[in-house]
Amino acid sequence: MNKYVIAGLGVIALIFQLLNDRFLSPDNLTNLLMQMAPTGVISLGIIMVLLLGEIDLSAGSVSGLAAVIMAVLSVQRHMPIAAAILIAIVAAIAIGALHGFMFTAIGMPSFVVTLAGLIGWLGLLLYLLRRGGTINLPFKGFVAQLSGSWLPTWLSFTLLAVGVTAWVTTLLVVRRGRAAAGLPVDELWRVFALPAVIAAVSAAAIAYLSADRGVPFLVVIFGSLVFILDLVLRHTVFGRQIFAVGGNAEAARRAGINITRVRVTAFMLCSGLAAVGGLLAASRLTAVNQGSGGSDILLMAIAAAVIGGTSLFGGRGSAWAAVLGILVIHSITNGMLLLSVDSSVRLMVTAGVLAAAVAVDSLARRGSTA
Repeated sequence: MNKYVIAGLGVIALIFQLLNDRFLSPDNLTNLLMQMAPTGVISLGIIMVLLLGEIDLSAGSVSGLAAVIMAVLSVQRHMPIAAAILIAIVAAIAIGALHGFMFTAIGMPSFVVTLAGLIGWLGLLLYLLRRGGTINLPFKGFVAQLSGSWLPTWLSFTLLAVGVTAWVTTLLVVRRGRAAAGLPVDELWRVFALPAVIAAVSAAAIAYLSADRGVPFLVVIFGSLVFILDLVLRHTVFGRQIFAVGGNAEAARRAGINITRVRVTAFMLCSGLAAVGGLLAASRLTAVNQGSGGSDILLMAIAAAVIGGTSLFGGRGSAWAAVLGILVIHSITNGMLLLSVDSSVRLMVTAGVLAAAVAVDSLARRGSTA
């Protein structure tokens, strides 16, 4: 499905560029990338749960709550920002553990558990904010500066080279391990193909964005998380267990996989990544308020995961789905904003794209089981 998403993204870019030549300008692309990073990180967490064939409807509320906890501790309680951020993320992970326990130990459907979480954690967010309703972050503080920082071109290329080298090294180590165990391995050109493509596209993007302000630091954080999660899902035992449980939980249990641990860990990762996304969103706004984590953030995060190729039925997807999906959604939104299209039309177009993605997923699943 990813190749169709990439092709669709190309068509979207071409159409909006023809309608408004500012769409592919360096400054507009920089803004687009900064806008997509917070929701993209939340979408990464959603993917972890979707791979199990489950859903987490509380991710938006958890992201807002984590941001509020950070703001209350750092601004109102004058706690060091590092400690405030750590406590906020740990609190979110604990929430994920609670959701996972209610789902696995009690047997409550994930839909109901996280729907209750959506409402309950939103209530706690409002309680912490009290009457003020808004907490402004220090403009020159660490969190606010996350969205106000750009990497110099030389550093961007250096980080890209280090990341690609680490990626290729990991792939070669895995390949050698499989060969030593007598397992089938891919040809060398296949090992280098994807990293080479990603490196080429990323290098071109860095060079192009350098014509404006450079690569936003928010994008570096998002990209790093995508890279790490991709390695976890594709090259670790836990990653293989996620796909096994999502594909057939009973077969995974009989194979000796602790499906309870896998499920609880997935919900913890989902909430933890939601917290990081919430902190990035607070950085963009330089404040937290009653709308933090609300509006359409949750829906866009889920839509991004599905549009990017993650199956709602579990067992199929990747970390790159968040990148592709959120690019599609924000490209549509950004392009229509440049054309001054009414928000009602933007929502209907996004809904149509989501429906088409789910239809393709359903047809693919029906074909594979036929």
